[in-house]
Amino acid sequence: MSVESEMLDQTMDHEEGCCSHEGEGRKSHHSDKVKNNLINRLNRIEGQVRGIKGLIEKDTYCDDVLNQIASIQSALNGVGKLLLEHHMRSCVIERIQEGDTEVLTELMTTINKLMK
Repeated sequence: MSVESEMLDQTMDHEEGCCSHEGEGRKSHHSDKVKNNLINRLNRIEGQVRGIKGLIEKDTYCDDVLNQIASIQSALNGVGKLLLEHHMRSCVIERIQEGDTEVLTELMTTINKLMK
């Protein structure tokens, strides 16, 4: 089990649910710890993207830029995996328990988009 998975397991023990689908629009309900982890990761990714812009402006060798792009894609995939795991362990289970099996179609659509 990854460090991220262990952290989510510990964090989810203290959460009531991930996503609310009542009322207008849906919202997620992440603990502060999970939210801060995701925001920190996204801030680092944002910095990496700005770094690539600088590399291109400096005419950096293409292979070096491509390696940085691969690194960003990997980091984004990591964020996506964490969100997907959290979503499945809480929101999806919760909705299935409520009898809402449409969540499975939604989940498969999302997984297909992530795997492109």
